[in-house]
Amino acid sequence: MSSPVTAISRKRGRPPGPNSRTGDGRNQSLTRALTMLERLSETPTGLNLTDLSYQLGMPTATVHRLLNTFEEFDFVEHDAEQGLWFVGLKAFTIGNAFLHRRDFVTSARPQMQMLVEQCGETVNLGVIDDGEAVFISQVESREVMRMIVRLGSRSPIHASGVGKALLANMPEKRLAEILQQRGLARYTEHSIDNPAQLRTELARIRQLGYALDDEEHAIGLRCVASAIFDENGQALAAISLSGPKARVTDARLDELGVAVRQSADEITLALGGYRPDWKQSP
Repeated sequence: MSSPVTAISRKRGRPPGPNSRTGDGRNQSLTRALTMLERLSETPTGLNLTDLSYQLGMPTATVHRLLNTFEEFDFVEHDAEQGLWFVGLKAFTIGNAFLHRRDFVTSARPQMQMLVEQCGETVNLGVIDDGEAVFISQVESREVMRMIVRLGSRSPIHASGVGKALLANMPEKRLAEILQQRGLARYTEHSIDNPAQLRTELARIRQLGYALDDEEHAIGLRCVASAIFDENGQALAAISLSGPKARVTDARLDELGVAVRQSADEITLALGGYRPDWKQSP
């Protein structure tokens, strides 16, 4: 689930110059440009100029000027026949640099494929960004009915397997910051919306080594996840196995949890990392 883009309101009077800054020191032109690019990235079917201007709360002329500049550098593409604008190849190339910065993405791929073959369900790799779980790699199940997420999409950190696996291995200070920032929204009747209950759940996850999203974000879907650790014992990502409750049954949960944890530990080992011993940790 992608975060909504905040509309930028225009002030009355003379428009700001190209190098003007917002009250918090940010460059306004750059903020507008990046906000526009983010909005296009969230709309794979494309947007026309009028709709994009309306959604961003920007003048049409301003948006058109930004689009032309981005098109010149291949950050956006324009379908003249349909009048639609899309994210371009250069934006993908630059965004993809994140995956090369951390070799855990490459290291995780073989284990993800093996886990799909072993368990038959879709496997995802996710990280935390701005208090949300973000999916950055996926190996799909071969089943007709399967769980698929768009790469780059976001899920609530307290109502997803990846999110809870990473929360459980996070310093208390950072956990408190995220809870204050994001809150505990209720998505289904199974969602955890109480901080005390969440902390109890996180303690259980640390003990087992894997987390369970039991229809907490979407009814009918279950997800089992386990964290991947670096050389300092810090959680840097998590892998998850997701599928319909009809296949991810109560009888299989322990088996799947152990399999996901073992795969996460193999990736951790390949990275030269280690899983912290929470029995000895505070």
